Amino acid sequence: MKVYIRSSACISPQKTFRDEDFLTDAIEYTGTRLTVIEPDYKEFVDPKMLRRMSRVIKMGVATAQECLNNANNVMPGAIITGTAYGCLEDTVTFLTRIIEQDEEMLPPTSFIQSTHNTVAAQIALMLQCHGYNNTFVHKGISFESALLDAMMLLNEREADNILVGGTDEMTDTSFTVLTRLGLYRRWPVSNLDLYSTRSKGSIGGEGAAFFVLTDKPSPDNLAELTAIRTIYKPTTLKDIEKRVVTLLAENALTIDDIDLVITGKSGDLRHDEIYEELDISLFKNSALANYKHLCGEYPTSSSFALWLASNILKNDSVPAITMERGDIKTPPKKILVYNHYQKIYHSLMLISAI
Repeated sequence: MKVYIRSSACISPQKTFRDEDFLTDAIEYTGTRLTVIEPDYKEFVDPKMLRRMSRVIKMGVATAQECLNNANNVMPGAIITGTAYGCLEDTVTFLTRIIEQDEEMLPPTSFIQSTHNTVAAQIALMLQCHGYNNTFVHKGISFESALLDAMMLLNEREADNILVGGTDEMTDTSFTVLTRLGLYRRWPVSNLDLYSTRSKGSIGGEGAAFFVLTDKPSPDNLAELTAIRTIYKPTTLKDIEKRVVTLLAENALTIDDIDLVITGKSGDLRHDEIYEELDISLFKNSALANYKHLCGEYPTSSSFALWLASNILKNDSVPAITMERGDIKTPPKKILVYNHYQKIYHSLMLISAI
């Protein structure tokens, strides 16, 4: 059974939320982290409730509501999210108050909202949606796990119009810790020059992207989510190549049938080695695009990649700011997204035009 992306919405460091220009005017940042461009949340949430919400909850709720609006205000049959960090801001607040107040008289709000499933739960409460509600916390493949769960629900006809999202936020505390661990660079760099200034570490990122998945064909659908595959700790480059070829073969395709390959290059020379080796082997004749210079590196950044791919197919155009190599002369019909997080969690997503 085919699975379609009915609608999408994305909050990111770029003008992706309700912007019709589709990345024609990319925003340049100079620093070591990117922060999202936040909309006016009062349009989506009662101002009294906003005071009790952390940034990631606001991001998730607004993106989910906009995604449902783009799908003509459907009531989702299920809500599934993926996140690696969860509500970091509330978690840090709660842990800080434990220390400051000697574990006494702790306000419960930050504890209640510190759990990873708070975003999905808040969306359900606001919509009064009593259907299936699940959150995956699978580190670098959290979003992909949510997509797989949604596809299984659709195949089993357990639900339709499934709302699926990936959310992660970056706080000052988490950024400091992850920088010390070597994930992010220690000196400023332009995000638009990320790939030309090779060094250890990438730039920090955050964002929220939501999609409505359905099994109902429609000319209004953005694209078809043809296949998805996750790989845990592949041993060699040949192993990755074999998984790619197998995924394509299962869908009666070869790499020559792919019009565009979107990779998760992050500017970290340690982690980009895999992409560079594939560029001269399996992907040597493929048009290549990147996306992490626009949204930064974070565990669920592949949700931004899926938003990008589905809108490329819907708009019949590839934003020039994303292209690395190749020239697409005709509107792309097949896009392959390959991403890995810390060389441990690898994922493949095959998206097709309808």
